Amino acid sequence: MEIIIIILGVILDRITKMWALKDLAIGRDLVIIKNFFQFSYLENTGAAFGIFRDKTIFLAIITFIIAIGILFYLFKYKPQSLILRLSLAFIISGAIGNLIDRVYYKYVVDFILLHYKDVYYFPTFNVADIFVTMGTALLALYVIKEEKNGE
Repeated sequence: MEIIIIILGVILDRITKMWALKDLAIGRDLVIIKNFFQFSYLENTGAAFGIFRDKTIFLAIITFIIAIGILFYLFKYKPQSLILRLSLAFIISGAIGNLIDRVYYKYVVDFILLHYKDVYYFPTFNVADIFVTMGTALLALYVIKEEKNGE
């Protein structure tokens, strides 16, 4: 099941980024909800929230090492917890999606923009980022659940 999630996640990420490169990279934004939600192309040379800007090789190496480590853990130890397996599959899926961008383009394609009018802009993100965030949230849930069960 984890392999299917990883593969489908990477495919969905690639499809959406190819669309962004084709339709949004030419400077054409797509407003979904005025003053709140739009698709707007951005080339991100950093990590989350723009940290490690222009450290593409470093980020690619770290991402590769982490993805290999998580895959090793999943297949060697075969955790019984569905929440843990799902969380790790989502994290790997997103990591691979953004790793492909870093290796191929030397930047990550971001295009999902949430904002409140011109007052606040959440950092632009992509589908891979959504998978990493979902995986991290599930991992936190797993840790909390295990901690509670251990008491």
